Amino acid sequence: MTSSSVTPSPSATPVPPVFVGIDVAKETLDVARSDTGEVRQFHNTPAGIRSLVASLLPARPARIVLEATGGLEEPVLDALLDAQLPVARVNPGKVRHLARGLGIQAKTDAIDAAILVEFARLAEPRLAQKRSEKQAELDALVTCRRQLVSAKTDQGNQLASTTSPFAKKALRTVLASLDKQIKRLDKQIASIVDSDDDMKHKDRILQSAPGVGPVLSSAIISQLPEAGQTDRHEVAALTGVAPFNHDSGKHKGKRAIRGGRADLRSILYMCTQVAMMHNPILRAMAERLEKLNKLPKVAIVACMRKFLTLLNAMLRDNLTWDQLDVVKKLAPNA
Repeated sequence: MTSSSVTPSPSATPVPPVFVGIDVAKETLDVARSDTGEVRQFHNTPAGIRSLVASLLPARPARIVLEATGGLEEPVLDALLDAQLPVARVNPGKVRHLARGLGIQAKTDAIDAAILVEFARLAEPRLAQKRSEKQAELDALVTCRRQLVSAKTDQGNQLASTTSPFAKKALRTVLASLDKQIKRLDKQIASIVDSDDDMKHKDRILQSAPGVGPVLSSAIISQLPEAGQTDRHEVAALTGVAPFNHDSGKHKGKRAIRGGRADLRSILYMCTQVAMMHNPILRAMAERLEKLNKLPKVAIVACMRKFLTLLNAMLRDNLTWDQLDVVKKLAPNA
């Protein structure tokens, strides 16, 4: 009886993941890929974006990266998300830091796209999530409101410093117009939140906390969709209030915050200062930090982080402010 031998088949060579970088310009989209090394250019039009998506689908990329470009990136980002492709929108400053670290000084659209490939490979940025039309609209309104409030502050400062009667009259007219537009935006923001059951529910929970009003609530709902779905460390990092170490050898440097969503952080900063006076939890924390001789801004940032942690827990556990254990324990002594 003759025994037959079976030749083992060679093991399949693992296919390296594909990373893609897209440099977004007003009229063009430069697309670099790690698997081919080539840079292709597409028109930044609906037809061009469809072609771009079709070219990427067969490659099944591990991560696609594009920069935040003042809203120019929104159509291609939405198209990639609709196609269920893994895409991340990143801060251009971080990409330039990587380019300098790699010794790349030149800057063209094609070079930028290639650098984005390396950023996708090395930094592994957080993937974007598809937002509903209402959430996207709410985000646009909240952003517009913030910009108008900033303009109002600038014009108000100019009014206080000018001596020209004609200039004062013109500035008062501008300020009145800005006030009118901000009030209209507030009504539209409230209308959108009220028309969506999920947003309305989150808004009710958030505004139950002392120190949270419509502005902070709508900002969290529109700009921090991860709230209630992640832990306190990540939600602090996403907002930019997580402290990072500055240590080297035996030297222990001061920890500092950086990164995160600056617009939301600015709103949280202002609202936390109000909450430190009227919210019993934050007021007690602020008083304790003051006794420890902490610098005022250090105390404010610490309270911002605590405030955000509590709001995140409320959304996560579906609890209003009065239902939190930390609040219940405080109630007899309040």
